Amino acid sequence: MSHHTAPLVVVMGVSGSGKTTVGRLLARHLDVPYAEGDDFHPAANVAKMRAGHPLDDEDRRPWLDEIARWLAGHADGGGVVACSALKRRYRARLASAAPRVFFLHLDGSPELIAARITARRGHFMPPELLRTQLADFEPLGDDETGSAVQIDGTPQETAALARAAVTAT
Repeated sequence: MSHHTAPLVVVMGVSGSGKTTVGRLLARHLDVPYAEGDDFHPAANVAKMRAGHPLDDEDRRPWLDEIARWLAGHADGGGVVACSALKRRYRARLASAAPRVFFLHLDGSPELIAARITARRGHFMPPELLRTQLADFEPLGDDETGSAVQIDGTPQETAALARAAVTAT
């Protein structure tokens, strides 16, 4: 990434990995807009997840299309968006809309993430769906622009790792 261009980052990972918290901290540090990926879901997707049913690829298509539009609209000025981006083909869809996007994978143990999901309140994603997300997850490939950071520290520590990963490129 050019040092003269604000980064465009997708903070990715399974539910409960800290995408929102770290994404907001990262956007604030980079002085770019932040978007919450959950806000791009159609109401039917939210209802399906709230009922304990995992989304399939067809459910995710309009959601990914909306996030891709957001990324394309922020390609020049930079931005940070939280999006699970679990599968390589989802990331390819997002990268096709904004070729210089950087994928930041928030990585942690299933036990840590399950504990976080169980502890949070007011989110539509039930803890039971973590298993399906972990099964669907495809790690970043060597040919994908991005990096993984561990989430076992505080949100501020994780955000510092995120900043270092994003600005190192």
